[in-house]
Amino acid sequence: MRLQRYLAQCGLGSRRECEELIEHGRVEIDGVTVDKLGSNVKPTIQTVTLDGEPLKFERKRYYLLNKPPGFLCTSKDPQGRRTIFDLFPPEGPRLFCVGRLDEATTGLLIVTNDGDLSQKLAHPKHRIHRLYKAQVAGHPDREVFNQLKEGHYFTEGKFKVHDIRPIKKQGQSTWVEITMTEGQNREIRRLLARTGHKVMKLERIGFGPIRIGRVPIGQFRELRREELGKLFEILERNKAGGSAPKKKSSSRNVETKNVDRKKTGSKTAGSKSSSNKNVGSKNVSGKKSATSGKGKSAGKKSTKKKVVGRNSRNAKKKPRRGKR
Repeated sequence: MRLQRYLAQCGLGSRRECEELIEHGRVEIDGVTVDKLGSNVKPTIQTVTLDGEPLKFERKRYYLLNKPPGFLCTSKDPQGRRTIFDLFPPEGPRLFCVGRLDEATTGLLIVTNDGDLSQKLAHPKHRIHRLYKAQVAGHPDREVFNQLKEGHYFTEGKFKVHDIRPIKKQGQSTWVEITMTEGQNREIRRLLARTGHKVMKLERIGFGPIRIGRVPIGQFRELRREELGKLFEILERNKAGGSAPKKKSSSRNVETKNVDRKKTGSKTAGSKSSSNKNVGSKNVSGKKSATSGKGKSAGKKSTKKKVVGRNSRNAKKKPRRGKR
């Protein structure tokens, strides 16, 4: 097993973070410092330490947290503000949040000690949908919704919603349901502010197949086995769905092209053979006409004098037309 993978399974962070621990010379295997990547470890017969403390496998934990407002999604804050990890027991394993919600946003947040899974779930290439419910100022119409789907450009790039639909009107505001495929910094708030509809409240109610349900705000529960299974299914499906269909379509296109080429080749060959037959029949008829012309000319020679001038030239040209 790769050393960085073992460190990640011990709850020390993602593989990239564990690679930094190795490069800084903080990891030892059987008392020997390892500072280069690519090393392997056998946990059953070797002892791995971090800063002199032995490491052990941790049981994987997966939690669903209903984030309250005023909490940050970070492990430590220099200003001493509260973080979501303050809501968990301090004696528990080291935890990571999948993606982030800004301080004012509430709702569903997945928290785990599985660093690899948290990194995969947060990566936009896996196309896991995030479902939000937002209260916005005013009453946005269909044109505004189309603009949000087309997207707007910001300093980080182009932001856009995957889908948006109205839920209900409340006074001078509107509740909408928004589906996103990425988690950029304050993406929804900035998009709606660009269209003139400021976000008043924002709550995440879904992440992939998981829904917030009846979890009280500020409380958490462990993910059920079927919920985890659906998450892993999405990761595998999206991972395999990127290249496999393209290969199939390309092979089918090649096969259809080859069939079309064969058909066109047979058609051209048939047309060439028919044209050759026509040419052959023309040549035969030309030869017959030429021989008959020769016979006639021979008969004329025996009875009449040679014709000199245009008539003689025309007589010579007739058999040549037949040969062509």
